[in-house]
Amino acid sequence: MDIKTKIFGHRGYPKKFAENSLEGFAYCVKNGAEGIEFDVHLTKDQVPVVIHDEKVDRTTDQKGLIKDMTLAQVKACHLQNGESIPTLTEVLAILKTYPGLINLEFKTDKQAYPGLVEKVLYLAQDFPQIIYSSFNLETLRQALAFDATLDCNYLVDFEVENPQKLLQENRLKGLHPHLWHDFSGVQRIWTIDDELLAQKLMQKGVSGLFTNDFEKMNRLKERMKADA
Repeated sequence: MDIKTKIFGHRGYPKKFAENSLEGFAYCVKNGAEGIEFDVHLTKDQVPVVIHDEKVDRTTDQKGLIKDMTLAQVKACHLQNGESIPTLTEVLAILKTYPGLINLEFKTDKQAYPGLVEKVLYLAQDFPQIIYSSFNLETLRQALAFDATLDCNYLVDFEVENPQKLLQENRLKGLHPHLWHDFSGVQRIWTIDDELLAQKLMQKGVSGLFTNDFEKMNRLKERMKADA
């Protein structure tokens, strides 16, 4: 069976490492993750940093909103493994020679972060393997206004009535939904940790799966190939 689905490490490899950590990203690079996904916010002094939540409360030993913190304050926050919150520059340094896809999510669904798109695209200009995603459609439009060739994808947690029309009207390359959609375009589903569901989605030929345990999903994919 020719399985075209790419397996993405969701926030790196949170099954084994602190989410969105340099340690987790480095492991993904060295151990066969076909794709790596992470989230980007902007500090008070306009530095892109990689963390999922708008607040540091859940994943670090400190409290506060990223938008209200300087880079120095953000760097004083420690993840579960003792690392500080990484900057986008630090993450991209690890991914410099990575051959897989990189999914960079603009976390602008709750915070506007003026200037985030420009700063991210400047830092990422030497990484053609980056695909971009956001729950905020306007953010994706801003990115495409800077560079119409970008691979931009719409994150959704609801059912889209006509995915193909939505993508075409907004010059988007794909849909990143929480649930499978019955259309022939690019869709990468989040966040899939159940093997039975993952198997069904790979059999349907979805373009990608985001998972907290990419090694488990890689093993499933290899078993499916062998059983074909």
